[in-house]
Parts: sequence; C-alpha cells; structure tokens
Amino acid sequence: MNRYQQMKDRQQAEFNTFPMKFAFSDAQFAEGMQELGLTAADTDKVYGFCGTGGFYRREDAPRLHEMLRRHHEEMQQAIAADPDGTGFIFDMFSYELSNHEYCITLDVTDALQALGLTAEQVNADDRLLYGLKLACKAQMEWYKKFG
Repeated sequence: MNRYQQMKDRQQAEFNTFPMKFAFSDAQFAEGMQELGLTAADTDKVYGFCGTGGFYRREDAPRLHEMLRRHHEEMQQAIAADPDGTGFIFDMFSYELSNHEYCITLDVTDALQALGLTAEQVNADDRLLYGLKLACKAQMEWYKKFG
C-alpha cells in the first residue's frame, strides 16, 4: 500500500477521535454542545472552524494543536527520509495527483495545494521535483492503459 496513504489514514483515524462536532442548524448545534458536555448558551467555551460548521471545546485546543503539530512533523520527517524522491515522496505525489484527477486536468496545482507545497518549493528541491515528475509520468501511463 502507498506509504503516504497509510500515514494519511492513520492520522485521519486519530483526528476522527478528537471531540468535535459539526452543526448546520440550531438543533444540531444544541445537540453537539450537549454531547461536548456544554449547553447551547456556552458559546464562550467553544472554538469554531471557520466556515465549516465545526466546533470544539476551547479547553481541548492545546490537544488539537499538539495533534496537528505531530501530524505535520511526521509528514516532514517522512519527506526528509526519502533520499531521492522515489519512495514516500513519489507515493505522496501519486496519491494527491490521482485524488485531484491529474490525468484529466494535467494540472498539479490542486495536488500541490493539498500538500501545502508551492511550485517554487518543489522546483527548489531535487527530490520533490523528481518525485513529482515520476508520479506525473505514472499517472499518464495508468491513464493510457486504463483510461
């Protein structure tokens, strides 16, 4: 299995256990607040995710930040451990290119954005550039064969 996907799946599973709720109506908000051990009037005790309908207890913010920091650090370490771009970096780009339909659009922008990378960063790192080129080629070969 793709090493990047394994990491994403593991990190997503951990994220899914974090106590947060989503609400798109007043009734859903009241229910979510109750599930967090709060009342609907306790709005000063929660933070929201801008524009997503998500919210979590303010007291849990340090735990959320720590988890997100660890996830970012794990990703950076996996990238750093790939000496030539043919391992984790290739898997990372392959997954995101596929997820963002590169074989149809021939545009890497959305995949880079999903990874938090700019074209300048990729071009400045031989390993990233090589891994991206390999992944683009593999996507096109797959498309020619199965598309």
